[in-house]
Amino acid sequence: MVYKKPMIPSENENTSDTIMIIAGEVSGDLIGASLIKELKVLDPGLIFCGIGGDSMKSMGMDLVYHINRMAFLGFTEILKHIPFIKNVQSELLEVIIKREIKKIVLIDYPGFNLNFAEKIKNSGIKIIYYVSPQLWAWGKGRMKKIKALVDKMLVVFPFEEKLYKDNKVDAEFIGHPLAERIAEYRFLSKEELYNKFNLDESKEILLLMPGSRKNEVEKIFPQMIKAAYMLAGRFDLQIVTACSSNIDETFFLDISREENYKIVRDHNFDLMKHAKIGIIKSGTSTLEAAYFSLPMVIVYKTSLLTYLIGKRLIKVKNIGMANIILEKNVVPEILQNDVRDTMIFDEAAKILSDYEYNNSIKRELSEVKNIIGNPGASARAAKIIYELKNAS
Repeated sequence: MVYKKPMIPSENENTSDTIMIIAGEVSGDLIGASLIKELKVLDPGLIFCGIGGDSMKSMGMDLVYHINRMAFLGFTEILKHIPFIKNVQSELLEVIIKREIKKIVLIDYPGFNLNFAEKIKNSGIKIIYYVSPQLWAWGKGRMKKIKALVDKMLVVFPFEEKLYKDNKVDAEFIGHPLAERIAEYRFLSKEELYNKFNLDESKEILLLMPGSRKNEVEKIFPQMIKAAYMLAGRFDLQIVTACSSNIDETFFLDISREENYKIVRDHNFDLMKHAKIGIIKSGTSTLEAAYFSLPMVIVYKTSLLTYLIGKRLIKVKNIGMANIILEKNVVPEILQNDVRDTMIFDEAAKILSDYEYNNSIKRELSEVKNIIGNPGASARAAKIIYELKNAS
């Protein structure tokens, strides 16, 4: 992605109608795009700029930086990119001044967003945070920071609203954007999916989801695909790897010699709905898979230093969103040095070979739909943000 200097508003442009949005990941890009769409329904004259991806760009947002350039993972990786991060923040501050921006929406991505919020807090800019950092994992430190920095917190889980209000933070539960994305999605039937991607109609799908960042895919995919081949042979399955929009398909072939599997892009919901089992990198995809009651094995691996620091700071015993929000170990999690083909195979094989265990996972995961709320989160978020924009 080639960087372009921020657009300076023309004399005729009403800079007071510009809202900056910052999202640093693929999931945030989708959430931001839906938010922009709903804000434009309320006011077609609104202008948007900031950090996002192709989805937000397609909704008319002027990208100061593309999320492809923001794909940092873990503490050590962020340290390596500090000069770049400072440059990004300087460019954003330049845009804020030139466009006289008064409202900023921060979407998840807490490492960058909370740091940037500190830099702009005393400038009189209204800071709205959409999709909360996982405070229940990180403890009280971030709560104090958010209380000092954020004017309005829009949360996607009901228990988060109570957590914030108990700590005197202005928070509102709006539901999870995932519910509306699924409600609006035009699903392929199993037959259509198989025909579209030339899948073997005689075999069920073993779904691999190794992540949306190249550095995490490099750490996870080699062991994931080895386990998948063992499982496919044992249980007569076909392997399908979901490819993120910001990763080229050839990247998988570059990091693994295995070739006998399908790579599918932009059909994650169809794959989750029709798969037999998933091996999924911890993150948003595990919540999505839980929504479809897909039995899965969650895997996660990062650099050793990042893992050791995170282990000291993180206060929850689980890393998978399904397990966290259900407050129990519903699906197995394999972390760090345990992310080996044999470990992944063993956990997935238990699910595939034990009918009762498999069904119990599906029953437990079905509760996720109730927890994340009804469709309409983006419209509710847009209404709140628009009202705050127009407030004196």
